Amino acid sequence: MTSANPVSPAPRNGAWRQIGRGLAIAASVAVLAGCEDKNTFVAPPPPKVDVATPVQRPVTRYIEATGNTAPIKNVDLVARVQGFLQTIDYQDGAFVKQGTQLFTIEPETYKLKLEQAQAAEAGAQASLRQAEADYKRQAELVQRQAVSQATLDTSTSNRDNAQANLQQAQANTKLAEVNYGYTKVTAPFDGVVSAHMVSVGELVGVSSPTQLATIVAMDPIYVNFTVNEQDVLRIRAEAARRGLTPANMKQIPIQLGLQTETGYPHEGKLDYVAPTLNQSTGTLAVRGLVPNDKRVLLPGYFVRVRVPFDQEKNALLVPDTALGSDQGGRYLLVVNGDNVVEQRMVQIGSVDNGLRVIESGLKPDDRVVIAGLLRVIPGQKIDPQVTKIEQPQASAK
Repeated sequence: MTSANPVSPAPRNGAWRQIGRGLAIAASVAVLAGCEDKNTFVAPPPPKVDVATPVQRPVTRYIEATGNTAPIKNVDLVARVQGFLQTIDYQDGAFVKQGTQLFTIEPETYKLKLEQAQAAEAGAQASLRQAEADYKRQAELVQRQAVSQATLDTSTSNRDNAQANLQQAQANTKLAEVNYGYTKVTAPFDGVVSAHMVSVGELVGVSSPTQLATIVAMDPIYVNFTVNEQDVLRIRAEAARRGLTPANMKQIPIQLGLQTETGYPHEGKLDYVAPTLNQSTGTLAVRGLVPNDKRVLLPGYFVRVRVPFDQEKNALLVPDTALGSDQGGRYLLVVNGDNVVEQRMVQIGSVDNGLRVIESGLKPDDRVVIAGLLRVIPGQKIDPQVTKIEQPQASAK
């Protein structure tokens, strides 16, 4: 009896494996295809950056310098006659008016010399009157030929000598008056007197004038400073444009402030400009005159000085924080019409009420990056957020 061979399970299993592999491959391809669609790169949006147009307002241009104050009068008070110091008639460091008595130097001796000179003058006057009377008598007698001409000549000589003696006596009296006046040392002008340098009872003026103290005028006060050659040329060019003469330039105002003061609260006028430039330093010596009735400024102070020389009606200003710098100089980041950042080299001026004056390189309608400079680079496209530059409060003058 023959029996049928059963179907072997091995080929059937291999077929299923092939079908499984195909399905797995297809699934993998589908998964990879799906992953490829999800990982497509999408560019980030442009960064948002604050931009603003520059501020436009009138700006006064100044020349700034450092100077020092100096008294307009500073005099050493000395003993001009010899004697013992009798009194000190002021308090050290006091402010005194012109003519105030400050020291007294043994006046009795010089008063006696004055009285002696006055007595000699009176005697000379009496001698002159007698000589005049004798001359007139002799002149009449000569006309009547009662005396000789020689007698008249003698009388004339006596009269002339008496007149010369009177003049000598008058000069001695004036000299004695001057010396007597020197025994009282007075203030030659309004000012502050330093501490006395001698004591009561000390002999002064023995071989040479003895310094007693110093008096310093405080109001007004000088301010000395220098201006460099470039600023001198700018001032002269502006003065020529405005038709100012050297006399008019002395009326130019100046402003100054102490190191501890804000702004420039003290105002005065230009007083002197040196006629020549110092070739060794390239500077011109300038002096201002400033009222100082409250004596806030003391001689010898270092002060900040500025002198206005020009005014621009529509100056452009930006915050100092908007400025960058590199080897080429100072620059601003400006956004063009395509919202792309550009680097713009500029020339800067002084600070005016917290904002920096831009002398050149910027236009009124330029959009300037005023915040986030580190987040943008030239050539980058941004999303500009238009804002307005805040103007700080005006500082003290």
